[in-house]
Amino acid sequence: MSELPDTEYAIQLVGPGKLRLNKEKPVPKPGPHQIVAKVEAVGLCFSDLKLLNQFTEHVRKSKIVSGIDPEALKDIPSYVPGEKPTVPGHEVVCRIVAVGPDVKHHKLGERCLVQADYRQVRTAGANAAFGYNIEGGLQEYVLMDERIIVNPENGERYMITVDDDLCASAVCLVEPWACVEDSYVSVERQTIKPGGKLLIVADAGHTIEGVVDGFAADGAPESVTAICADSGQLECIKSLGLSLSEATDAAGLPDEEFDDIIYFGAMKKTIEILNDKLAACGLMNIVLCGKKIGGPVSVGVGRIHYGLTRWIGTTGANAAESYKTVPHTGEVRPGEKIMIVGAGGPMGQMHVIRDVCTGIDGVSVTATDLDDERLDALSKKAQPLAEANGVAYRTVNTKTEKLDEKFTYIGLMAPVGALVSMAIGMSAEGTLINIFAGIPAPTKHDLDLDRYIEQKCYMFGTSGSTMEDLRIVLRKVTAGDLDTNRSVDAVSGMAGAADGMAAVENRTLAGKIIVYPALHDVGLIPLHDMHDHYPTVAAKLDNGQWTKAAETELLAVAKG
Repeated sequence: MSELPDTEYAIQLVGPGKLRLNKEKPVPKPGPHQIVAKVEAVGLCFSDLKLLNQFTEHVRKSKIVSGIDPEALKDIPSYVPGEKPTVPGHEVVCRIVAVGPDVKHHKLGERCLVQADYRQVRTAGANAAFGYNIEGGLQEYVLMDERIIVNPENGERYMITVDDDLCASAVCLVEPWACVEDSYVSVERQTIKPGGKLLIVADAGHTIEGVVDGFAADGAPESVTAICADSGQLECIKSLGLSLSEATDAAGLPDEEFDDIIYFGAMKKTIEILNDKLAACGLMNIVLCGKKIGGPVSVGVGRIHYGLTRWIGTTGANAAESYKTVPHTGEVRPGEKIMIVGAGGPMGQMHVIRDVCTGIDGVSVTATDLDDERLDALSKKAQPLAEANGVAYRTVNTKTEKLDEKFTYIGLMAPVGALVSMAIGMSAEGTLINIFAGIPAPTKHDLDLDRYIEQKCYMFGTSGSTMEDLRIVLRKVTAGDLDTNRSVDAVSGMAGAADGMAAVENRTLAGKIIVYPALHDVGLIPLHDMHDHYPTVAAKLDNGQWTKAAETELLAVAKG
């Protein structure tokens, strides 16, 4: 076990909007099940900004309620829910420098990429996460506990060993690129959940059709709750042979209770009530039966990203028709006409670069933003790739140019509910709407569900990434098929980390910001200004792009 210093530099979030640089944060010593790792590099993310602004209101900052013995949590000093100060930063590469006596899955000296999303450890509204209710990487040393970072169901570690020859910036950027990957490859549920809870609500005059045809091949739901206006509807539901509960008022049912809701009707008020009854990962199916809702409906757009809820529907009378609109994944399809909204930001750049490099036939990409400089910075990276891959690519500043056309794939990079409404208005038939940016979980927004259902649209969102997503991206980086450093726009030491967060908030830099915690006194340095600060580092950039050689030089000349 390496000897650890007594104190370290750390960026702590102590309240909403309150970041502080603590130059004397005690370095934790590992308990029996714990490891301490030295952070090599951490990328700043817009999600860090959401935590900064929301603090205790963020779904990932709340208490852990399942997935680990509550008594074990008392022994983990890096577990900091609620009002406790936390250390943000979840895009991290680190090296293990100390291990406790009962550690079984990690070794001294391992260099690791961190998976931040602890999917088996739950809060009331989301997963626990590194950099949220578990202290993250904006510090020199970080403590992690095997009872959290090892999945007890399969023994899988939330740490992936990486080669020493990869530069730290390229590795830590695997995490945001994996989040992008996850939004395309995550498998969507196309049936009623086997073993789940089903709610069927039917207005007067509607026939119950297509429910059985919506069941999965591997099983029916465990139970059904029914609210029926006509007695014949109830008899039809009884014929399903499921455990049945009858109710008279949807408003009186528990919130977030049902895995599937099928509503035969078109009443705005009813849909808005049912919105709150949908469980995490739940699927709402609106069967209009030839009618129209006739006005905007308040929909929980924030839960589509954080709660993985989904909305489908049909203009007809058969519930099974709706499930045909659900894609297997959110992957780009041949001939796709793509629009990425907020494309000039760090994550938007990643989506655009991925989309122009898919190799899928007939794809075109329109990148929109409100800032010409950001779009120009994007085009320097994306235009050559688009030309090399034969992809039609253009940029549009929607602040000065109106887009009056339809798209088949729309990616939303800004956490704004109104953009979901806009996307529905710009949808062609069968449009996929990727709500990538995490709109705050409680947010609702008025949507034109009549158009959404008529156009057979599908809106979806994902939060974080899986271990397989990380491995996919890491393999591409290791093989030289993907240079994640294309995303880098600035670097910093601890002295500039808060300025880096401000740059993320104010959108003054187009790409990613990499913080090197070992560099205590280095401020925020955009790459285009590097020559003014460290000429020898600037000389090792590749046409202005961050490189392994530049990183090595910076760590050599700036540490002190």
